[in-house]
Amino acid sequence: MPRRNKDTVVIAVPKGRILEQLSERLQRAGIPAEALTANSRKLVREDEKSGLRYLLLKPDDVPTYVEYGAADLGVVGRDVLMERNYDVLAPVDLDIGRCRMMVCGLPEESLTGERERPLRVATKFPHIAERHFRSRGIPVELIFCQGSVELAPLTGLADVIVDLVETGETLRQNGLVTLEKIADISSVLIANRAGLKLRRSAIQPILDALRD
Repeated sequence: MPRRNKDTVVIAVPKGRILEQLSERLQRAGIPAEALTANSRKLVREDEKSGLRYLLLKPDDVPTYVEYGAADLGVVGRDVLMERNYDVLAPVDLDIGRCRMMVCGLPEESLTGERERPLRVATKFPHIAERHFRSRGIPVELIFCQGSVELAPLTGLADVIVDLVETGETLRQNGLVTLEKIADISSVLIANRAGLKLRRSAIQPILDALRD
């Protein structure tokens, strides 16, 4: 891999289905993205003509690479930034990857009714869930679940779940409904604070292009 020079801009991007939307968004802004869609297992993708280098990461790792300066810019869902505190800037909403952070459960479930114990909430977003229910004055017991969180209300593990909802089809197929919206979510462009100050001439044109 070529060494990074002063003109190279490193962008951390999430692996997965968002890559297609991201590639289209970059191309609309006039930013080369062919390296992202190439049929390759490489985790570092170079576009030598533009001086861009893409790092393909797990979504939760993108802000870490940006915060510590291994990447100048990154693309991440707003939910990741809401769940954990990162020292990064988020100057541009890319208007892709749109979904909602929702409280979901069985149709008959009540969030405000009296109960003998705290409301049990299964989620991979415990900090988001805790802040939401605390603001509502609802005592909760949080249960951390990584995947197939829809099973929790069906098996009695939890009363409700907090999760991202795009179309709601998985909920419907499992007999669940949305009960309450916590936040609208989309993918945003984040930037390293120091890098933006020290390398603004290289980074600012990308920010400007994506704002249009």
